[in-house]
Amino acid sequence: MEPRESWAALAAGGVAGVCVDLILFPLDTIKTRLQSPQGFRKAGGFRGIYAGVPSTAIGSFPNAAAFFITYENVKSVLHHDSTSYLTPATHMVAASLGEVVACLIRVPSEVVKQRAQVSPSSSTLQILSHTLYHEGIQGLYRGYKSTVLREIPFSLVQFPLWESLKDLWSWKQGHVLDSWQSAVCGAFAGGFAAAVTTPLDVAKTRIMLAKAGSSNARGNVLTALAGIWRTQGLSGLFAGVVPRMAAISLGGFIFLGTYEKTRQLLL
Repeated sequence: MEPRESWAALAAGGVAGVCVDLILFPLDTIKTRLQSPQGFRKAGGFRGIYAGVPSTAIGSFPNAAAFFITYENVKSVLHHDSTSYLTPATHMVAASLGEVVACLIRVPSEVVKQRAQVSPSSSTLQILSHTLYHEGIQGLYRGYKSTVLREIPFSLVQFPLWESLKDLWSWKQGHVLDSWQSAVCGAFAGGFAAAVTTPLDVAKTRIMLAKAGSSNARGNVLTALAGIWRTQGLSGLFAGVVPRMAAISLGGFIFLGTYEKTRQLLL
């Protein structure tokens, strides 16, 4: 992959990340409060719907940029040695590695954002200071494993499906897709991936919001899932699935469409 292509992927990914995260922040807040162990109303209901937005604004660009520069570079390297039937596997590996790298930036931002979302009376800076004072740096990385375990299955579904839909649509119409067509493929792929990975998202939210010293604070995803199943059953595992699907479908449209359009403009 040439340096110009790498820079284009980095810049386009960052711009796409900022756009989607800021536009869809209210839906994300509602989803987080629906998944909160204290319940939607006690977590803030519809009040302070932009609580935690500074954390997202700061983390969005480097997080998305890190994902796409890793994704495009790994995809470029693996494509040299892969045949057509291995292409989905190439996209899976590239997306998985992209998520591992991006989560190093995403998780601290997500921890602060989600705690602010369920405590709208506290500022982002207060949440950050409180977390560092009581839990140290490791407090900002609570839920790293659960986030990676959520994002990798999500990307294993979303990105091969997105690439396959683009290839199919491009083949049917006989030319490369426009950015809006890529965005439509992204919306479908994102919505489907969001639905099937919602239980992992609920577990991640519970781990990040858990009180220090509690069983969920240890970060074991299976323990969190088992606890949700025992207390709330299937409805608990799929709490917030509708706003999550809505947000990620719309997010997929904006994110992947913006990425493709910005990248085309930069190349």
